[in-house]
Amino acid sequence: MGFKLPDTSQLPKDFKYPDDFLKAVRLNILDFDLWYIMNEDQALQRLKGLQKRYPDRLLIPFARRDDNDDIACFEIGKSEEVQIIHDFATSGYEQRKSHPTFWDWFKDAIDEMIEFE
Repeated sequence: MGFKLPDTSQLPKDFKYPDDFLKAVRLNILDFDLWYIMNEDQALQRLKGLQKRYPDRLLIPFARRDDNDDIACFEIGKSEEVQIIHDFATSGYEQRKSHPTFWDWFKDAIDEMIEFE
C-alpha cells in the first residue's frame, strides 16, 4: 500500500502542500533518525489535537521528532514557512522556531541527525 499523506479534503480548506515537500515524499525521503514524516493517520491525529490545543492557529503537522514533543507544521497564512511547535505546551509558548521553507527545515533536520550520531 505504501506511504500516504492526508487527502486535501481532510485538511483545512484551501491548504496545499508545498511542492518541495511533495517532492521529498515522492522520493520516499521520510525518516531522518530523529525526525520523520508522519503518515496519514499520525498527521490527522495530531491535526485534531493541535486544533484543540492551539485554536488561534491553523497548523498542518507533517513531521515529528522522536525524542520530544516537537512537530514540524505548515501554517495557513504563512506561505511555505515551517513552524516547529513544542506540542502540548501552554498556548502562547508552543513556538520553538521557524524555517523560511521546507528545504531549510530539511537541512536542519539532517544536521540534527548528523550531530546526534
